[in-house]
Amino acid sequence: MNSGGPSTTGNPIRELMRGGVHPIPGVYNPIGALLADRLGFEAVYLSGAALSGSLGLPDIGLITLDELVFFTRRITSVTKIPLIVDADTGFGEPINVMRAVRELIDAGASAIQIEDQVMPKRCGHLDGKEVIDPDQMVKKIKAALIARGHTDTVIIARVDSRSVFGIDDAIRRGRLYARAGADVIFPEALESEKEFEVYASSVDAPLLANMTEFGKTPYISVKRFGELGYRFVIFPVTTFRTCVKSTIEALRTIREEGTQARLLDKMTTRDEFYEIINYKAYHDIDSLLSG
Repeated sequence: MNSGGPSTTGNPIRELMRGGVHPIPGVYNPIGALLADRLGFEAVYLSGAALSGSLGLPDIGLITLDELVFFTRRITSVTKIPLIVDADTGFGEPINVMRAVRELIDAGASAIQIEDQVMPKRCGHLDGKEVIDPDQMVKKIKAALIARGHTDTVIIARVDSRSVFGIDDAIRRGRLYARAGADVIFPEALESEKEFEVYASSVDAPLLANMTEFGKTPYISVKRFGELGYRFVIFPVTTFRTCVKSTIEALRTIREEGTQARLLDKMTTRDEFYEIINYKAYHDIDSLLSG
């Protein structure tokens, strides 16, 4: 049986901040986190876009704090892999941010990301975003720092102004948010490798890059992001998008062919799945209690 929850020996995310570049896959449920852990990833990212999509909702801030806490707790209850949680705009004003941070820490989050968009927010790579005054975001960051107390939780500040006011404004905000105490700066929706390079040379803080699909950012490898000065590269919706595409294929096959036989080599077997979820441990406990 898995022993979940955050590590009691320090926050592994802080260790990752100290060197190298680290790919962080997006997940939206516990099985995704288990698979990422099994495949050797060092952390996972609970993506607001993927979580919203898995619930049949657009990524416009419709997820509630209770729902986000629920999925955070479900993931951290089955695996110890560090979890970065996308908390969108923090669910309101600074005092709301404080409550969100406290509840997510209690649910096992290792890092919490807050962005500087106006609510209702939009996907970071869509046009039409609006951002709050940077001084308001500083207040949210300070509220998050107060809320985390003496824990080692990492606070990530996402800068959404590149698509609104340009790269120079995004740089100014990144510097300001770092001075306010954010542990990691996340410049969203930069539009070229050169912009990522300029940003890294201009903002003195650990940096996170978003390598999402079909957005404003060109496809850049994890290795290259590391060369440009980034510590983390998230792939927030990759697993969700591939899962949806595979599900469509499976449903179409069942409808058109009346059998799933052609898909068997694309499935995990029963034994493989049971190994992933450690079914045997539950069976052994049940047998012990029954004896």
